[in-house]
Amino acid sequence: MPKVRITETALRDAHQSLIATRMATEDMLPILDKMDEAGYWALEMWGGATFDSCMRFLNEDPWERLRLIRKRIKKAKLQMLLRGQNLVGYRHYADDTVREFVKRAVGNGIDIIRCFDALNDLRNVEVAADQVKREKAHLQLCISYTLSPVHTLESFADMAEKMTQMGADSIAIKDMAGLLNPIDCAKLVVAIKQKTNVPIELHSHYTTGLASMTYFAGIAAGAEIIDTAISPFALGTSQPPTESMVAALADSEYDTGIDIEKLLPVCEHFKKVREKYKKLLPEMAGVNINILRYQIPGGMYSNMVNQLKEMNAIDKLEDVLNEVPVVRKAMGYPPLVTPSSQMVGTQATVNVLRGRWKSFPKEIRQYFLGYYGKPPADVDPEVQKLAIGNEEPITCRPGEKIAPEMEQARKDCAAWSLQPEDALTWIMFPQVAKDFLPAKYAKKTKRDVGLQELVDGAAYPA
Repeated sequence: MPKVRITETALRDAHQSLIATRMATEDMLPILDKMDEAGYWALEMWGGATFDSCMRFLNEDPWERLRLIRKRIKKAKLQMLLRGQNLVGYRHYADDTVREFVKRAVGNGIDIIRCFDALNDLRNVEVAADQVKREKAHLQLCISYTLSPVHTLESFADMAEKMTQMGADSIAIKDMAGLLNPIDCAKLVVAIKQKTNVPIELHSHYTTGLASMTYFAGIAAGAEIIDTAISPFALGTSQPPTESMVAALADSEYDTGIDIEKLLPVCEHFKKVREKYKKLLPEMAGVNINILRYQIPGGMYSNMVNQLKEMNAIDKLEDVLNEVPVVRKAMGYPPLVTPSSQMVGTQATVNVLRGRWKSFPKEIRQYFLGYYGKPPADVDPEVQKLAIGNEEPITCRPGEKIAPEMEQARKDCAAWSLQPEDALTWIMFPQVAKDFLPAKYAKKTKRDVGLQELVDGAAYPA
């Protein structure tokens, strides 16, 4: 096995980053055979925002996408991104839902589940991690990298050690904002290696222009796997280019074992796909220096700009950006990744437009009540009091407060359900599912769909 392995992100994070997760399954299927022969370690192709977008914008069943891709990929591993107790939705779900989702994801073909929590609260990945191990899939636990007074080399290394105790088969350093620089990456990899003996995977975004250098420094320090995107879907807010990293490491002790000639048809295919979706491509070209200045992810920055434009308050952008560190400190320095990045950005906007701490969105109140988990540092008690009044925050794992959901969901969607996974779709995206499932199955009945069609390419667990 090569010393450095490549996980290709074109089928998930690359198009999520560049074209708002709009790539259709039909754009993926024709090139899968060539991708399978290219020599990738894994293809990241599911999870994250793809689940919602499949139904909401493409009228596709995400479970069917997984089965279709699994049917064609024989050599590379299939990887997904899971937000711990959030799964692929936007709230915490009950433990029975988390277990069922992992069970079905693996049963339909996922080999590697990359699991993270927005607050790095490992309690929020406990149930998912346990179920991944029960399903005998590869458990990759994930550090959400960020900068703050409480996020230190020691804290990240201790977290990695706890992850291995939870059964992690590998650890990912998830640098969602592209803030991890080469020097700090090398130090971080060494610190983690001193406390663990599992492979380390590097994930970064090119937004700040650091990612390729950061990858090389991390590899030299001992990281074994890197996330890259085939060049038509690389750079900008996406990952470093696959071809460039393969060429940079060729004929060295870090050779990936990938023949760049085998990547050429993959590149040519995705050039055509990029052209198809060119209207969705972001305006940003080159490096966004504001991300380095304000230490926020590119998506969070663009969302703020759009939000303020819609409110005719774009002149307040600088004020809102300067308010972000104030809000983040009061909230205990959460990493700026979904959903905490949206919450911090929204509260910063509210503070600027309505007055600091004059009002709080519902999600912020829930955050201060502990329903998103334990923040990395103590929250500001005065701000917390303003947000929640005399209510008492919870201190237990948030998932313990959520009643089982699966049985009721199966009843609620029974009229349109032709596969076990539909109940999960219903729980996570009820508004979308109420339109999607009836339309999808309007002309079908259970007796019209043979068992072979349901399980083709899958092995549903009992």
